[in-house]
Amino acid sequence: MTSSNDKLKETTVSTEHIFTGKVISLQVDTVQLPDGTEGTREIVKHPGAVAVLAVHEGRLLLVDQYRQALGRCELEIPAGKLEHGEDPMEAARRELEEETGYRCSRLSLLHSFYTSPGFADELIHLYLAEDLKAGNASPDEDEFLEIIEATFAETQQYIAEGRISDAKTILAAYIWQQKMAGDHANKGA
Repeated sequence: MTSSNDKLKETTVSTEHIFTGKVISLQVDTVQLPDGTEGTREIVKHPGAVAVLAVHEGRLLLVDQYRQALGRCELEIPAGKLEHGEDPMEAARRELEEETGYRCSRLSLLHSFYTSPGFADELIHLYLAEDLKAGNASPDEDEFLEIIEATFAETQQYIAEGRISDAKTILAAYIWQQKMAGDHANKGA
């Protein structure tokens, strides 16, 4: 995931560490710009995360959770941060089961993407979980959520209403739509 356009490259001159928290850290980098002048870049460092597109009996598994940064609840696909050194696929299995209680027999990587590359290095690995089996959810002790199973039409309505507004869940919904269209096309062939 690197660019070959070296004429746009910025070189780090110095880094000032501002804050280190439980999940993120913040630093300010002084950089030399392509024209030789200097600038500053505020950067949020994040350990990375996983998210899971899981459809059970034609319904997308979502969790409804209060998000302090938004000041409201948000419907999202199951997701969570990577622990230090954790394999993303294993993290996806863990998050799916912790948040929804479901286990899957097949898990495949759909795509990895950066959430906000202008100021953060958070990389989310989006997985497709298949062959789901219900179980008991066991969220983290500071995690309060409700499990929602939504049809595709309901998911689209939640997006239109703004109940789903985070990028990973909207991306998952569109991948689900493409997958359904592909499955439909394959049945007709």
